[in-house]
Amino acid sequence: MSGLVDGILKGEKRSISRAISIVDNNEPDSAEIIHKIFKKTGNARTIGFTGSAGSGKSTLIGRLAAEFHSLGYKVAIIAVDPSSPITGGALLGDRVRMMSISDEIYVRSMASRGAEGGVSRSLRNVVRILDAAGYNLILVESVGAGQLEIEISKAVNITVVIFNPQTGDSIQAIKAGLTEIGDIYVINKSDLEGSTILYNIISDLIGNNDNKLVLKCSAKMQEGIKELTKSLVKLLDDEKYQLRERSILENELRDMILNVIKEKSIEKIMNSEEYKKLVSRILKKEVEPYNAALNFAKKIIV
Repeated sequence: MSGLVDGILKGEKRSISRAISIVDNNEPDSAEIIHKIFKKTGNARTIGFTGSAGSGKSTLIGRLAAEFHSLGYKVAIIAVDPSSPITGGALLGDRVRMMSISDEIYVRSMASRGAEGGVSRSLRNVVRILDAAGYNLILVESVGAGQLEIEISKAVNITVVIFNPQTGDSIQAIKAGLTEIGDIYVINKSDLEGSTILYNIISDLIGNNDNKLVLKCSAKMQEGIKELTKSLVKLLDDEKYQLRERSILENELRDMILNVIKEKSIEKIMNSEEYKKLVSRILKKEVEPYNAALNFAKKIIV
């Protein structure tokens, strides 16, 4: 284990990859790894990217990573992929699409595993490994579906919401609080028809807010990438966004506590004779499920 930790601190990619696998799979050594590197963390900044499938997140992140790298940042990318319904692992599509990125930029896919709490815990610890390894800018691509579109904003310093003019995003924009979580809203594929209309719709939804930007760009045509990079660099230097670390840690700690409580509660319930008796009583119509659950829960909580 000491050799693995030393490898992380030296920035050795093999050690980094092995440590991320251990942490992502929640193997027994994961807690020890984080314990040994924790004091070496706190230097990296994180930018999260979310948006619906087909919005061009992977291509845009690849372009931005190259721009940040040229500015002297040591960049890593975490791509949260949909989980395989069979193995539970990542489908690795994003890493395949980013293969053309410089070897100096570390790219890693992670499985969503279908659980927002587990993703939050694993993601933050993966960020810590990359932070300890010397990566000072970490770009995180969300799975781009469901609740994770919102959850990603609780785990990063800056959130970028990406829209596509040809996937019905003018309607999707108002769902799930997407117009509330972002710091920058990007109309990607601005070379396509409808981009100006979508830009105006998003601008109207955001309103006159000096703290939120709406930009247009085309990752494919490499238009607007430098402007977006400059805007992100400005936010990275803003003390307000750096202070978000406390909020991120509060969310992480809360999720981890709730995960432990949930796991322990399930174990206690399933091993309880009273629980089994309650099921029998419900079957006999002696008590309705709601009151049975409420009374049983009170005993666990106390």
